[in-house]
Amino acid sequence: MLKYRNILVYIDPTQEQQPALQRAVEIAQKEQNAKITLFLCCYDLTYEMTSLSSMEERHAMQSLVIRDNREWLETLAAPYREQGLTIGCQVHWHNRPFQAAIQSILKENYDLLIKSTHPHSRLSAILFTPTDWNLLRKCPIPLLLVKAKSWPENSNILCAVDCKSIQDTEHHDLNETILSEANDIAAMISSNIHVVNAYPSPPMNIMMELPEFDPIHYEDGLKKFHQQTLSDYAHKYHIDEKNIHLHQGLPEDVISSVACDIKAELVILGTVGRSGLGLTLLGNTAEQVIDKLDCDLLALKPKGFVSPIKLE
Repeated sequence: MLKYRNILVYIDPTQEQQPALQRAVEIAQKEQNAKITLFLCCYDLTYEMTSLSSMEERHAMQSLVIRDNREWLETLAAPYREQGLTIGCQVHWHNRPFQAAIQSILKENYDLLIKSTHPHSRLSAILFTPTDWNLLRKCPIPLLLVKAKSWPENSNILCAVDCKSIQDTEHHDLNETILSEANDIAAMISSNIHVVNAYPSPPMNIMMELPEFDPIHYEDGLKKFHQQTLSDYAHKYHIDEKNIHLHQGLPEDVISSVACDIKAELVILGTVGRSGLGLTLLGNTAEQVIDKLDCDLLALKPKGFVSPIKLE
């Protein structure tokens, strides 16, 4: 298995436990000669603003903070190095952690970024931080956002595909990327692949304006189209027919509901970038789906995606 060879792990210095590191170790133990790099970004505005210190003194203070954090990363890495894993450490001083992480990715050609998410105490779900959202929007490589627990064998992976856009080459290619990624991960961790899609209800404006419009015929045809498209994808990627999930409704509701029903440990979906005002945004559907999930998430970008973050 040669899926992930160069893994970047985003370390959260505010957390005692580091689920992202544990997940990276689980993956690296199943890979051949995989390398893990621990990434930590630190910044303290007071060091930048103090007027009583010279530039050299401020740099010295920054260097001290960086050194202390690097030593802490080394203590995190030590037990896994003793197990034979190759683990490097890097600490950056930057006021925008997501930007520093993406610039590191662009420099070092990592093939997977892993970051922990935070449990939301009130909703018992996942709370995505501003850094998470910026990484989801702008990270050019697969981004795995993880919870605390490990992936058990024979767990379920849910792939969210967009059947209505089968004629759209970009969406079709992204569907294929999602399913191909799921096959590779399932082979690595002995998991079962499920695929889900949502189809819409008949449009009310057409029903009201065109008396001859037959909503039952329309809905039946739409369902058959989505069912056939899902079956074609399932056949191509050797997914059991019983693991196909097609429901009428909003994608954000259907995907999160199916993920809950099958107790998915991982949801894989695509995030299609849209450019505007110099930003790259997630599609509205993807944002709403992500916000409702309570499991690990692997977000993939379409082929040819270029991050708006550039090397300095």
